Amino acid sequence: MTTSEADFRHFVDARYADLLRLAYALTGSAHDAEDLVQGSLVKVMRRWKRVEDPMAYLRRTMINQRTSGWRRLRRREIVTDAPPDSPVTDAADEVADRLTVLRALGGLPPRMRAAVALRYVADLSEVDTAAVLGCSVGTVKSQTSKGLARLRDALEPSTRVSTGRHQ
Repeated sequence: MTTSEADFRHFVDARYADLLRLAYALTGSAHDAEDLVQGSLVKVMRRWKRVEDPMAYLRRTMINQRTSGWRRLRRREIVTDAPPDSPVTDAADEVADRLTVLRALGGLPPRMRAAVALRYVADLSEVDTAAVLGCSVGTVKSQTSKGLARLRDALEPSTRVSTGRHQ
């Protein structure tokens, strides 16, 4: 094993859980998250010797691959207002809450979802998120703010103030 291969393995061992957490936030599925991380790691491995900041490169690769996946799905997927059925048991309140948040996160547009995931799942700064997404810090702030507002609306519909009129 070369030094480069050993460095790559060490990098993967140290960062895999963080990458998987970000991928899960981007995909909403453990299986898809694994696929996304694996595919991204293959791309990074091929360029390992030339990549200056492997974590940034990996995040960007994951966002790009997931965005491409969203585009493919949009062409095929039929969107409904009904959330997908998911089994929830009384003992799984935390799991139910996570599923609810992931469903709401999945309802965000891809760019907004990526901004929220990078900021609050990957815990990147606004500057780092802007670098990964290839946009300005202002765009990150705007996308994150709008994304959080949409999540709040989706997660707390009963807190809206009634106007007294029928809608």
